[in-house]
Amino acid sequence: MDFDPVLLARLQFAFTIIFHIIFPSFTIGLSAYIATLGAMWLRTGEDRYHRLMRFWTKIFAVSFAMGVVSGIVLSYQFGTNWSRFSVFAGNVLGPLLGYEVLAAFFLEATFLGVLLFGFNRVPPWLYVMSAVVVAAGTAISAFWILAANSWMQTPAGYALKDGVAVPTDWLAVIFNPSFPYRFAHMLNAAYLTTGFVVLAVGARFLTGGKHVEEGRTMLRMAIGLTAILAPLQLIIGDQHGLNTLEHQPIKIAAMEAHWDGSKPADFEIFAWPDEKAETNRFAISIPKGASLILTHKMNGLFPGLKSVPANERPPVKVVFFAFRIMLAVGFFMIAAALFGAFLWWRGMLFETAWYLRVIAQCWWIGFVAVIAGWVVTESGRQPWIVYGMLRTADATSPVPGATIAGTLALFVVAYCIVFWFGIYYINRLIAHGPGGSEAKETGRFSGNPMAAAQAGGPQALQEN
Repeated sequence: MDFDPVLLARLQFAFTIIFHIIFPSFTIGLSAYIATLGAMWLRTGEDRYHRLMRFWTKIFAVSFAMGVVSGIVLSYQFGTNWSRFSVFAGNVLGPLLGYEVLAAFFLEATFLGVLLFGFNRVPPWLYVMSAVVVAAGTAISAFWILAANSWMQTPAGYALKDGVAVPTDWLAVIFNPSFPYRFAHMLNAAYLTTGFVVLAVGARFLTGGKHVEEGRTMLRMAIGLTAILAPLQLIIGDQHGLNTLEHQPIKIAAMEAHWDGSKPADFEIFAWPDEKAETNRFAISIPKGASLILTHKMNGLFPGLKSVPANERPPVKVVFFAFRIMLAVGFFMIAAALFGAFLWWRGMLFETAWYLRVIAQCWWIGFVAVIAGWVVTESGRQPWIVYGMLRTADATSPVPGATIAGTLALFVVAYCIVFWFGIYYINRLIAHGPGGSEAKETGRFSGNPMAAAQAGGPQALQEN
C-alpha cells in the first residue's frame, strides 16, 4: 500500500491540534471567569462566589493538564514530520514559541499551584491575585501563539538569506498584518466558548433542581457576558474577513466558493462546490450577497478561484463547509445569548424551562465553532505553509509514509482514551457541583475575606 507522507503528516498534525485547541480555547476563558469570581468574592464577601471559584478551578486544572499533554506532541512534530519547515522558519518562529513558554506557560503553571494548593494557606487577596495572574498568563500564551501562526499567514519583518527566513524587524514579525484581527477573534472566541459552558452548567443545575443559588449566579454572569461578546464576534469576524481579503484573497474565494472574479459574488447559503467543473451545484444563494459583505458594494468585485491555477487553490469543499458551520454556530450563539438576555430582562430567565433544557445541552457548540474556524484558517492557506513563501509539500521531513501512518494510529487511540477519561472526570466534578464538603470549608471565609485576612493574617485562615 502506498502512503502519501505529506498528506499523512498533515492529517497527523491536524488531528493533534484539533484535539489540543479544545483545551486552550476553554482554559483561556475559564481562567478569566475564575479571576472574576475571585474579585467578586473579595468585593462582596459572598460565599457563593468563592464556592464557584473553587468548583471551576478543579475543572480548569483537569483541562489545563490535558492541554499540556496534547500540546507537547505538537512541538515534537515540528522536528519529526516538518523538519524542512523548521529549517526555513525556525529563526522567526522559534523565539516566538520560546517566549510563549517563558513568559506565559511558566507563569500559568507557577501561580496555578498557588490557586490549587494555596486555599486556606495564603491570604485571600493573594489567592485571588494568583487567579488573575493565571488568567493573564493564558492570554499572554495566546498572544505569542497567535503571533507565530499569524506570521505564517501574513509574513512580515523578515529577509531571505540562503533560502532561510531571518527576522529583520521583530515588531513587524509579531504585529504582522493579520495578527490584531486574529488575536482579537480567537480571544473573543475563547471567552464565548467558556461562557456557553458556564451557561450550560448553570442551566443543568437549575433543571436538575440542584445548587440553585450557584446555578442562577452562573446563568446571570454567562448571559451578561455572551450577550455582549456574541454580537461583538460578528463585528470582529467581519473586520478579520476584510483583512483576509486584502492579504489572502484566494482563501476568501474558497470560503465563498466564488469562481469568477469578473462578476459580483453571490452568498451561497448552501452549495456543493465542483472543483473539476469550477462551478457550484445545488446552490441556494443570496444574489450579490458576498460582494456586499466583503466590498460593501452590491456590484463589488474580488478575485475568484479561477484567478489562480488549480494547484494554487485550497481544498474548496473543506473551507466552504467549515466556514458555514462556524457561521451557523455563531448566529445560534447570538440568538441564544440575546434571547436569554431578553428573558432575564423580563424576569423569566429561571422559569423558562424549555430554554434552560436547550441551553443545558449546548456546552459543546463553542468548541465546534473554534475547530471549524481553525479548519478555515489552516486549510484556506493551502497549498502554502508559509503563505507565498514555502509550500506545504516542500516543508515535510523525509520520513516514510508508513511510519507516519503508524504513529497517527497510535495518537488516535491514545488521545481518544485520554479525552474520554478527561471528559468523564470533568463530568463527575460537574455532577458533584460546588456544594458538599467544600461548602463547609468556605464557611471559614464567610463575611468579608479581606477583613478576615487583616484580622488574623494567613495563620488565622489556616485555623480549623
